[in-house]
Amino acid sequence: MNSPNKYKIVFCTPALYSAGGTERVVAYKASFFAERLGYDVTVIVTEGSGNKTFFPLSDKVNVVNLGVNFEEIWHKSFIRKVLAYLKKQHIYRKKLKKELIRIHPDITISTLRREVNFIHEINDGSIKIGELHLSRNYYRRNEKYDSNIIKKIFYKWWRGDIVKQLKKLDCVVFLTDCAANEWHELTNKVVIADPLPIKVTYNSSSNYKKVIAVGRYSYEKGYDLLLKIWSVVEKRCTDWELNIYGMGDPSPYVKYLTELSIDKNRCHLNACVVDVSKVYGNSSILVLPSRTEGFGLVLLEAMAHSLPIVSFDCENGPRTIISDGKDGILVPPFDLNRFSEQLIRLMEDEELCKKMGNNGKSKSKHYDMEVIAFQWKSLFDDLMHNR
Repeated sequence: MNSPNKYKIVFCTPALYSAGGTERVVAYKASFFAERLGYDVTVIVTEGSGNKTFFPLSDKVNVVNLGVNFEEIWHKSFIRKVLAYLKKQHIYRKKLKKELIRIHPDITISTLRREVNFIHEINDGSIKIGELHLSRNYYRRNEKYDSNIIKKIFYKWWRGDIVKQLKKLDCVVFLTDCAANEWHELTNKVVIADPLPIKVTYNSSSNYKKVIAVGRYSYEKGYDLLLKIWSVVEKRCTDWELNIYGMGDPSPYVKYLTELSIDKNRCHLNACVVDVSKVYGNSSILVLPSRTEGFGLVLLEAMAHSLPIVSFDCENGPRTIISDGKDGILVPPFDLNRFSEQLIRLMEDEELCKKMGNNGKSKSKHYDMEVIAFQWKSLFDDLMHNR
């Protein structure tokens, strides 16, 4: 794919050194835009000074680390955290403005984190695009503050202010129609799915008798629910094992292994890995027990490796990607018994696993980067033409 318009593009995102889905997609898109479309691409981050990028990034992509380090304030008390955050926001705003004016991009794409409140005010001449990777219910949400009335009021105001900020952007990109429909107040919406950001070097086989889950160790990903499910499943399918791979601290989930009397020899809480294709290839079924998903990138990755899927039908992602009964199974949210039954059904039916896996592999081709990049290029062309 060649582009006659060689745009100068800037991505604004917190970090590239960690193994999250947003980091993976930003690195992949930035590399593709630079290598295949010939764009001048820069990624501006605020965290991880001195750290290498976790995912592969083209040498043609420039990375600017502003060294603001918001992450260092999260251990502080609420009031100290707010004050420190406001100070760092001021520093970030000043540094980002200086950098954008220096680069003078045609288009700036924000993953809608700390710059969302002011990026539209920076007069660097670029079109401002927001790209939202979270469902509305979980955007700017912090569960642990729900019990404190002052904190609850603060976060309610903080979340409520976001609509006003999103309206000021030239365009907001959502990953699914469901996600876009959540923001009924907005008229500047476009839907572009995440691309499949992984090179498939292995293919799954139902012979491995391994169930896999991939994603960060967090409340949203529902690993507490998965372990409750597995405590039932492992007793029926005694020759299978469960492997969870994710970034973050798995220790809060270790206690569930003991509390639920789970066989620790057949249930493993692993760190994230760079060569995730090999992990998929050595597994037979993917489970997604998430409470919410902005998209569900791991679903595409699993499909590309011919893995059948059992997933909660949570917000946005799974119901957009999975055709229930064809390439995966959708379970009503939080129905642990149903999830257990359907997972056991797949584990005991090798032919069904193969059929769903093959169907999923065919579907994953719809999310090829060539397809998704064309949609981004069309958006860029339209916005530049109408500016």
